Amino acid sequence: MEKILITGTAGFIGFHLANRLVDQSFEVIGLDNINAYYDVALKHARLEEAGIDTASLEYGRITRSSRNPAYRFIKLDLKDRESILKLFEEHRFDRVVHLAAQAGVRYSLKNPQTYIDSNITGFLNILEACRHYPVKHLLYASSSSVYGSNTKQPFSEADRVDTPVSLYAVSKKSNELMAYSYSHLFGIPATGLRFFTVYGPWGRPDMAAFLFTERILGGRPIEVYNQGNMKRDFTYIDDIVKGVEALLGKVPQGKPPFRILNIGNSRPVDLMHFIRTLEEKLETEARKEFLPLQPGDVPETFADTTHLHEVCGYKPSTSVEEGIGQFVDWYRGFYRR
Repeated sequence: MEKILITGTAGFIGFHLANRLVDQSFEVIGLDNINAYYDVALKHARLEEAGIDTASLEYGRITRSSRNPAYRFIKLDLKDRESILKLFEEHRFDRVVHLAAQAGVRYSLKNPQTYIDSNITGFLNILEACRHYPVKHLLYASSSSVYGSNTKQPFSEADRVDTPVSLYAVSKKSNELMAYSYSHLFGIPATGLRFFTVYGPWGRPDMAAFLFTERILGGRPIEVYNQGNMKRDFTYIDDIVKGVEALLGKVPQGKPPFRILNIGNSRPVDLMHFIRTLEEKLETEARKEFLPLQPGDVPETFADTTHLHEVCGYKPSTSVEEGIGQFVDWYRGFYRR
């Protein structure tokens, strides 16, 4: 049984990935600092759903899941270099999936230091740990935001990405450069994953599906940026998780052993169509407040996933209608309880 470290398992993608991999007979240790960027109660609920008793959590101590003995969790901060190195020394991970990061484009305009601490220093500590305690494969979360002000569509991994429009994007591009350097210098097999607008059950409250649903059901107006003239390559969470799982064993073989891959649905959706679909599933019409494009935002994202399919034979396929339906069903059930 291979042992995998997944960082960010109190978060959206990490929670889903950890659950899937333990079901596929991997031994998983999840890591998160459970910060207060958004509702900590939701993060605790994800951990509880995975069988982790959040009331008994202590910093730096591993807690075993009551639902699956192959899953354990440790509350740890990525900035804590000594504890990260100690964790790697003790557990000698076969593979690492690094998903923990300070998320959010708009938040980076107000709290830039957090992105340096979490996304730069934190990732450096993961790289250093992989250097001193080698792993078979390091997969880490990048973002479609690295494409910045690019206008060529769809976005390809071969495109230049030197026009970031937010510090969040800068931090993710920096991660790619850092990983390349460590791959070149120390032979760490590394795959960077450029995720495109992930949504679905247990999602983040600052993302469109969650934020719009909360406001529509609460009778409050939703904020529609760029007068609604936006497109996003909305990618359902199950497609993201299946893509990451398919890539675990697909170790880069180049010199250096490094690559970047887009993971997106490759079907950009008009923001207004997304909203209409949400209204249909909620059976409620949204009150809309139309606003200009916000600093740090881009009008459109569109993933070219040709390279992903070539590497692992996988391509996301969930329609936005199906995905939103699944999200709404979860939202109603979760908040009803």
